Amino acid sequence: MKPAEAYILKQSEPYRSIIMQLQMLIEVSMPGCELLYKWQMPFFYVENRPICYINQTKDYVDLVFWNAARFTEFTEFLVTDKRKRMKSLRYSTLDEVDDVIVIEMLKQAYRFREFKFLT
Repeated sequence: MKPAEAYILKQSEPYRSIIMQLQMLIEVSMPGCELLYKWQMPFFYVENRPICYINQTKDYVDLVFWNAARFTEFTEFLVTDKRKRMKSLRYSTLDEVDDVIVIEMLKQAYRFREFKFLT
């Protein structure tokens, strides 16, 4: 088993279900994405470029987007939490996951994958 998959499966509920739902949305929305294990978290790459990563912390799951500073749609759902460049969607329950919003964020992440961070 790959380390990223082991990370996902070792999470307690409801976080494991949230992460698995997000993983499915990412893999369906971005054919060719690669699931890697970096900095002890599951990272998704496309064409050797980071798109997003998933982190379970405290009492929520963070879906963090690499180039979210460039996003223009659904930005009101993004959390910065003192981060300068990356922004995330946060979920405490599986019911909170809105597939339409996640997919739109993934489309934006894909569109801006070749750009460097905005400062």
